[in-house]
Amino acid sequence: MGEFNQAFIYGCSAIGAGLAVIAGIGPGVGQGIAAGYGASAVGRNPGAKGDITSTMLLGQAVAETTGLYGLLVAMLLLFVKPFKLTM
Repeated sequence: MGEFNQAFIYGCSAIGAGLAVIAGIGPGVGQGIAAGYGASAVGRNPGAKGDITSTMLLGQAVAETTGLYGLLVAMLLLFVKPFKLTM
């Protein structure tokens, strides 16, 4: 029975890691939208290119942290033993 429990825990960890990696979709979409709006803003007002670019890059860096946290959770679930079963 202990082997089944351990296999079940590892299986659930793999499923959780897959779900955590899906968290990378949101930042990718958000950064693409931000870059599009930034390019559009620079096209309308080329004189404000520096301000627009710095604000856009700061927003993208903040948005990227969500994807990095998802990746960190996935790596922890895959490569760190969830807990040691003692039976």
